[in-house]
Amino acid sequence: MKKENKAAVAAFTDREPLEPVSELTTNRLSVYLRCLNTLDAEGVKTISSQALAEQFHLNAAQIRKDLANFGEFGVRGVGYYVKELRSHLRQILGVDRRIRVAIMGAGNLGLALADYPGFRDEGFEIAALFDTQREKIGQRSRGGVPILDVRTLRRTVRRERIAIAVIAVPAASAAAVLKAVVDAGIKAVLNFSPGALKVPPDVKVKSVDLTVSLESLSFFLAQGQTDAE
Repeated sequence: MKKENKAAVAAFTDREPLEPVSELTTNRLSVYLRCLNTLDAEGVKTISSQALAEQFHLNAAQIRKDLANFGEFGVRGVGYYVKELRSHLRQILGVDRRIRVAIMGAGNLGLALADYPGFRDEGFEIAALFDTQREKIGQRSRGGVPILDVRTLRRTVRRERIAIAVIAVPAASAAAVLKAVVDAGIKAVLNFSPGALKVPPDVKVKSVDLTVSLESLSFFLAQGQTDAE
């Protein structure tokens, strides 16, 4: 490793954020990481913030500002070392290790999520699906993820060290399932069920409402039709 490359790595190794980081910032860090994954796969060694922004339709000033929350990443006259920056963004986002995930609900959505290969590629391992229907318990998804009885959730979470739960059940069951998840000690939840869910302050929930997204797209199409009239 070149001398300036070593200095760059040392500059942001074991750094804490300089100030509280917003969720919008962490969302952008995820975007930067995906861009860096692409560059690394293409064999690109270094890139400037401006070139990164131009190639992926991002904002160069925003990139520099977001990264500055965690220290000095770039090297003057060189830019960013792609492989090293990618490695440290993975550390910052906590995906430099395997994170085990449980999916609550073995319906069509739950099964599809369990077998999505992109999760494993990014460090998320689906440990189990959970359901209440006897005919499903003991079966496996097409990709081999076991479907377990939800009554075993608490001990499975401990045994398998599950850190994140994905809720993919009907809206009427979501609150009860979320309570079971929280009671099992899980502190991070991705919710695909419609409606707001209440959780204790030490539990983080991110909701994905597919209907809202489709309605937003429908609005876009409707506005285009209005403009054409």
